Amino acid sequence: MSLPAEGLVTDATWLTLGVLGLLLVATVVGGVLARVVTSEGARATVANLRERTRAWWWMCAIFGGALAGGAGWSALLFALVSFAALREMVSISPTRRADHRTLFWMFFVVVPLQYVFVWIGWQGMAMVFIPVYAFCFVAIRSTLTGDHRDYLARVARLLFAQTICVYFISHAPALLALDIPGYAGGNATLLFFLVLVVQLSDVLQYVWGKLCGRHRIAPHLSPNKTWEGFVGGVVSATAVGAGLWWATPFAPLQAAGMALAITLMGFAGGIVMSAIKRDAGIKDYGDTIPGHGGIMDRIDSLCFAAPVFYHLVRFYVG
Repeated sequence: MSLPAEGLVTDATWLTLGVLGLLLVATVVGGVLARVVTSEGARATVANLRERTRAWWWMCAIFGGALAGGAGWSALLFALVSFAALREMVSISPTRRADHRTLFWMFFVVVPLQYVFVWIGWQGMAMVFIPVYAFCFVAIRSTLTGDHRDYLARVARLLFAQTICVYFISHAPALLALDIPGYAGGNATLLFFLVLVVQLSDVLQYVWGKLCGRHRIAPHLSPNKTWEGFVGGVVSATAVGAGLWWATPFAPLQAAGMALAITLMGFAGGIVMSAIKRDAGIKDYGDTIPGHGGIMDRIDSLCFAAPVFYHLVRFYVG
């Protein structure tokens, strides 16, 4: 199904108002709960929820501003996110002095170039630059240092971080450059759909887990993730995604399938990133965002969901 171009601004406006409404409700509910709960455990949970809500106001304002600014500002925002996420990933990985020159190229050449390709809409290069050219460059540059100690493990860590933090994340703003018949000028709602569903799935899995979570999925990786929370969050977020079909180029059933793919891959991204944290012996990737930890703690789900959603959209409607 395609939407007329003149209806797209209205759709984006309604989506924005809906998110602001949810945040307002969450803020009010958090304030009320803070006054009525009495037990120590409940107060700690409410305090955490209120801190997360405040952080969400800031994150939504930044994301909304970038989205309103068009492809250039969106590419810049996600480039900064990739830069910060890559920094967090590298900071928890053991590196040697010889790796520093390679890291310079990764941070100050690979990241900007990838997002320039995304910004100008050169989709072919954006899809192969990191997995082909940057991959080869990082391997060769690391070799030229002459330091062969632990070479394979060192380079593999750098390439993994580059793929997850830059390549995968860059698929989100790349949605703005897709050519979708009958949907000209409406790609921003696709990016909105992706971020909203994947983040809402995280929130709902947390809420359902707190309400009725009993059986842990991977207690040694992420002790707070339960089967009840997973099923409740995925089903709820998928239902929301299906209900937003009118703001996308999808039919209702297609929107539900897209939302399901986003939520499942988002969960997978969260588990993978948790495994890396546990291996490094840390709880969070950083403390950049109050109540959320580091940048990577907030976008771990988006890392896996973005490329899958991008290619599904490109295959079915692009």
